This record gives sequence, C-alpha cells and structure tokens, in this order.
Amino acid sequence: MPEQQLVEIAKAVGADARVVVMDEPTASLSGREVENLFRVVRDLKARDVGVVYVSHRLDELPLIADRVTALRDGALVGTRPMAGTTRADLIRMMVGRELSAVFPKAEVPVGNVVLETRNLGCRESGVNGVSLAVRAGEILGLAGLVGAGRTEFARVLFGLTPADSGEIRLHGKPVRIDSPAAAVALGIAYVPEDRRRHGAILDLPVSANMTLAVLRKVSRGGLLDFRRERELAEDLVRKLGVKTPSVDDPVGNLSGGNQQKVALARWLAADPAVIVLDEPTQGVDVGAKAEIHKLMGDLATRGLAIIMISSELPEVLGMSDRIAVMHGGTITGVLDRSEATQERALELALGGAKAVPA
Repeated sequence: MPEQQLVEIAKAVGADARVVVMDEPTASLSGREVENLFRVVRDLKARDVGVVYVSHRLDELPLIADRVTALRDGALVGTRPMAGTTRADLIRMMVGRELSAVFPKAEVPVGNVVLETRNLGCRESGVNGVSLAVRAGEILGLAGLVGAGRTEFARVLFGLTPADSGEIRLHGKPVRIDSPAAAVALGIAYVPEDRRRHGAILDLPVSANMTLAVLRKVSRGGLLDFRRERELAEDLVRKLGVKTPSVDDPVGNLSGGNQQKVALARWLAADPAVIVLDEPTQGVDVGAKAEIHKLMGDLATRGLAIIMISSELPEVLGMSDRIAVMHGGTITGVLDRSEATQERALELALGGAKAVPA
C-alpha cells in the first residue's frame, strides 16, 4: 500500500498540472515518507501550483495548509485561515459538537491469554521469531514503521501466508493455521488494511457483505434464506450504527467509515475469540474514528482479544492496553500503557534494543 500510494503521488506530480488534488495522501505513509511528501507540496506551491489536500489527520494540517475548509454531511461548514485554528476548532466544525475523547478507552478487566505466538516465523513474509500474547478483553497495539512486518504478521496469523517455524497457541493449545478457513474455524477474524480491495465487496449489498463469513447461519438445505440474511444484517446495522439507506444498498455507496463498519460486522457475526484489525480507522473522519474506537472498547468489554495494527502513534497510545513494536519482521519491544510514549515507541520502531516479549 505505501508504495502504491507513492506511485499515485508521483503520477500526479509528474503530470505538470496547475492544480493537484491529494485525497488522503499520507494514509499509508511512514513519518519519513510524509516529510518527503510535504517537501514535494512546498515545491509545487513555489511553482504556483494549487494543491487541494484532503486529510483526516488533523495534526498534518498546520504543517502544510494555508487555509482549511470543513465539510459535514456533504455541505460546506466553513473556511478559515489555518493560522490560529486549533485542533478543537476543526473537530467542532467536522462533527458539529465537542468531541470529548477521540480515543474513548474503556477500562476492561483483562482475562486469560487467548492467543499466543512463540518464535513465529515465515520466510515468505519476512516474519521472524515473533513471540507475543493477547488476552481476553485486551487491546494489543502493534506499532512500527512501514515495512516493519505488521501486516505480514497478521497475514501469517490468518493463514494467508502460513508460518513455517514457531508455534501458535489458542487457549493454551497448539494449533496449525494453514489457511483462512482454518483461522475462521478456530475463531480468528481479520479485517485487512485495504478495505476497498480486501475488506468488502463493493458491488454487493450490505446484507451480503455482512453475512459472507456465516453463510451456514443464513442458509437452509444449502439454499440462502434471504429473510434470515436481511434480519441478521439489519441487527448488525443497528448495533454498529452503520449509516445506510437500506441493507440492500451496495457497500460502495457508503462512506469510508461505514464501509469499515460493514467489514467489522462480517466478522462479528461469526463470534470470533480473536480479531485482528489492520489500520481500522485509516481514511475515516474524526466522528467515524471515535465511533470505531468506541466499538473496539465494546468488543473488549465482551471479552474479545483484539490486535490493532496502526500507523498512527496517537491511536496506538490512546487505545492500547499494551503496545508491541515491530522492526524488521520481529518484535523489538513491548510497552505497558502506563509507560508508553511516542518517543519510546519510535525508538523501538527504529530498531531499538529488544525488551521483554509480549
């Protein structure tokens, strides 16, 4: 994803355009790549090129924007000079209310270890010697720079690229996960990073997307029971607050945040014990981000073990009970919530000395 994003940016810059529209250009980029992008934007401005920069990463705007415009529900809320406009001002403009907590972390009692890996490795993916554990009711954040191996590790856990060394334990017992079907049968769910390509089938209706992982629940005698499918989908729409005119609408018609909720709903219908969320709030607005974070807290309260992969350190720090940091396909350190800082996490992400396994 990061490389694809950079190619798209290069294509736009190389077109010698007078106006360049960048839609979430840093969604998949690391800190160094973001700095390079900002340098390119400044060069474009110096050449009298206009840049429309669409972003939900509010911390970036003071660094790059001259003016800021907020939209809500498809309508213009207002335009202000960036100088003197605070993050709180932007949030008020975007969601129409005070947002007391972008990261509403719920205090949940942590239970027994649900999933554990011991020296897990996969030569094909570059994952090497990963040892960590995640407990019932816990959100384990997985941080690291682009290329650190976080998504690759998630794919190993889900059987997309099966491990060739080490061990996976579920509820204390060794298991073999050599395919996604095996992972699903064991109660492991995975919401991938690129929801538009892998997380949802955009042309299919909401109802079909939500029930893909539980077809047996909505079938009788090998035939799909459309009434049961609709009932299950409408129940999930209510529980997750998905904004859609109907469960018959194609997922591609929904906003990014609602597409992400549909991708989540598919796996929640399967009642998993472990769910891996890869960039769960990438490219969604502040309001949807807070809703997804609240949903994660609700899932933890229900006893799910959650592994959350995120490139946004504030999100990792705000939502995680513990943070495992990866570099070069392995774990370089684990931080408890009480001791975690952006500086310490970044030090480990850059390959700092290894700490105690998760």
